Amino acid sequence: MKEKQLLTNTEWEVCECLWEESPLTMTQIAARLTERTGWTKSTGETLVRRMADKGLLRWEQGTKAKLYSPTVAREDAVVQETRGFLRKVFGGSVGLLVNTMAEREELSREEIDQLYEALRKLEEKGHD
Repeated sequence: MKEKQLLTNTEWEVCECLWEESPLTMTQIAARLTERTGWTKSTGETLVRRMADKGLLRWEQGTKAKLYSPTVAREDAVVQETRGFLRKVFGGSVGLLVNTMAEREELSREEIDQLYEALRKLEEKGHD
């Protein structure tokens, strides 16, 4: 995923459908979006067309209809969204994010354990 290209909220919804299962036809995507969001079929179809034009979705010709898949992996999109959030809200500082959550006692014991584990792994890899 390009560094500068974050998914909009509506694009994220379309990708969620395709990350769960792909490839799907435009009709299948639109039906899933209607279930998830209440959007009309035409709204879903318009989004799929626009996302394909932007290069966020690729398609191949199936036996009866085009089959769409995302061009970005969910993990890559999550990293991009997280980086964007950190830059916007915390000036890019993971430490400030964690301190803010810790000061407000927003971290569960499980989350604290996960942080310790992530830090331990980074330390083993020799990161500063």
